[in-house]
Amino acid sequence: MVVIVLTACPAGLRGHLTQWLLEISAGVYVGHVTARVRDRLWGRVVELAGPGRALMVYQVRGEQRLSFKVHDHHWHPVDFDGIMLMRRPADPAATAAAPQTGWSKASKRRRFARRASTRSTDRQEPNQSE
Repeated sequence: MVVIVLTACPAGLRGHLTQWLLEISAGVYVGHVTARVRDRLWGRVVELAGPGRALMVYQVRGEQRLSFKVHDHHWHPVDFDGIMLMRRPADPAATAAAPQTGWSKASKRRRFARRASTRSTDRQEPNQSE
């Protein structure tokens, strides 16, 4: 079983894949082909993808029983203790923003309230001693 997902690829590539696989949704192709045909199809996908992205999932022997191939995709397959996982890139907004330094707003309010209360008690103490 082979599944190929295309994003922003030329129509010629999509037409070529429909000769071997069924298009079950826009850009999603499914079929059962031999390993030789699968590898040649992937070669054509890489060759004809142009500015688009491609992802292929196929059946292999092993514990997980599937493997991945990607072309110009942000997610990359990573072997993690014998299991293939897709690594998603970190959120650029979260990594670009440096952590804030200094005191939080709540801490500043508490400190201000504490100082205000000590000042008011300092002012009252001389009046009480008289």
